Amino acid sequence: MIQRVTVPSLFPPPVYSHASVVEAGTKLAFLAGSVPLDADGNLVGAGDPVRQAEQVLANLGEQLHAVGSDFAHVVSTDVYVVSGEPAVLSAVWDVVEASGLRTGPHSSTLLGVACLGYTGQLVEITATAVVPEHAKE
Repeated sequence: MIQRVTVPSLFPPPVYSHASVVEAGTKLAFLAGSVPLDADGNLVGAGDPVRQAEQVLANLGEQLHAVGSDFAHVVSTDVYVVSGEPAVLSAVWDVVEASGLRTGPHSSTLLGVACLGYTGQLVEITATAVVPEHAKE
């Protein structure tokens, strides 16, 4: 069971929760950073953070599916964007918001960073998700 908490004494977040609480005994998946590479290892969306965010989310969906989970069961993400421009971060966040991750809403941190691991990479998302009991072992 996932309990999503928005703290009344804090500024209300636009599309995420302040915290997600998961009961002990629940199976969790801690996913490595999803990156904007296709199945052959080629960078998708060179120079385009929005296109890269779309690929990252598609890849994240595949990671979740592989462990028996989905976007609705994500409890936390960190979204990394190579930019110091709020407009670029906002454009990437719009892609995240349009994805199934908003279902929760999950807890998230959006970060502007200097660089990421692959040449030309502009976006990466890490996630923690609940694996529902009905998932295959």
